[in-house]
Amino acid sequence: MTQWRLLRGDVLVGELSEYGCDQPFFLARFTPGPGWESVRALFEAWAALKGPDPDGSRTVAVVKPLQDLELRLAPVDGQQPPLQVFKNCVLRINGSAARLRY
Repeated sequence: MTQWRLLRGDVLVGELSEYGCDQPFFLARFTPGPGWESVRALFEAWAALKGPDPDGSRTVAVVKPLQDLELRLAPVDGQQPPLQVFKNCVLRINGSAARLRY
C-alpha cells in the first residue's frame, strides 16, 4: 500500500500509511508531524461535520480554509507526482485515522 507525506510547503504536517479500502476511500493510519498543530483544528472541524448539508454551505465553510492551505500529498516512494489536497484528492483526518479519495 502507498505511504504519503502530507506537506504544507516544505513543512511535514504528517504521514499516511494506507492499509485498506472502503470504496471509494483508501483507509490510512495518520502520524502527525511538526506542522500538524497549525492545521489540526481545521481537520477536526472537517471530521466533525455530520448530517445533511443540502446546499453544501456547511461543507464549504470547513473545506475552504483547508483548500487555502495548499496542502499536498507526496508519495514516499516518489513513483507518482504529488496530489494537491482538495484539488486532486479528498482527505479527511480524524485522530490517527485518515480517509483518502483520489
